Amino acid sequence: MSRVDVDVELLDRTPRVATSFATGVATGLGRPGARGELPGRRLVLPGVRQDLPRLAGFCEVTGGLLADTVPATWLHVLTFPLQVRLMSARDFPFPMLGMVHVGNRMRVHRPVRVSEELTLSTWAEDLAPHRKGSTVDLVGEVRVGEELVWEGRSTYLVRGDTPPGAPRGEVSEAMGDADAGGSPDGAGAAARAAGPGRQVALWRLPADLGRSYARVAGDANPIHLSALSAKAFGFPRAIAHGMWTHARVLAAVQPRLPQRYAVSATFVKPILLPSTVVLRTGGQGLGDLAVTDREGSRRHLSMQVDGPL
Repeated sequence: MSRVDVDVELLDRTPRVATSFATGVATGLGRPGARGELPGRRLVLPGVRQDLPRLAGFCEVTGGLLADTVPATWLHVLTFPLQVRLMSARDFPFPMLGMVHVGNRMRVHRPVRVSEELTLSTWAEDLAPHRKGSTVDLVGEVRVGEELVWEGRSTYLVRGDTPPGAPRGEVSEAMGDADAGGSPDGAGAAARAAGPGRQVALWRLPADLGRSYARVAGDANPIHLSALSAKAFGFPRAIAHGMWTHARVLAAVQPRLPQRYAVSATFVKPILLPSTVVLRTGGQGLGDLAVTDREGSRRHLSMQVDGPL
């Protein structure tokens, strides 16, 4: 996931997500879309220390335990403001509103301790055609000194024209027809074909879950905050953050995770709030995990955990 042939924009503080959102909305019109190019730079933020009260709130909202090491999904939360800063910049080809997070991959090289000072970085790459438009990856890294300890890759779908020069045969047909945009690869379709699996947990999600997660994660997208704001974007009610679901599943299996592992999540169907969902597993080990409705007929998330690396 590393990339070194880019310019570096060194930051002296964590970007304010609300400010970046406002900039992205204000400059959203007139962007070139798939005809443009991704920014050729990496955002880097050194000297990051943990905000312990916020970390404790994140663990509470996602069902985890505050410990001397941090959840892998918390490291995504730390890099998220850099992602938003990059996507809101004028040289990013797509308007930020309307981009849908359809998949996430993370690679944990070793547990990250709460006491460690971190350097965060992010950049955009892999603009690719999709039968509904285009996908683009926002990549993140976390280092302790020079040591790479965590990598993340968030895949976003942008509905519209495909990149120019892409033959029809190259446009991905493996992506699902999910309400929130579709799966980022064929793994989602394969997992759905495998059936609902064995129920291991049942979670009742309150109507204000999106607001609770937004307070600790900083992702205040209107589709998550209230029924009224979600309806403006075509949803009947607020929907749960995909990364909340991702974090909740990893928290549920945290005692069984190895020291080093890779995890891939596909956000299949949005979870309308309030709701009741079920965590299911396809076998005895971690392997394939899924979040479905109570009956198992509607899949919201598919996840594959592999480890040790």
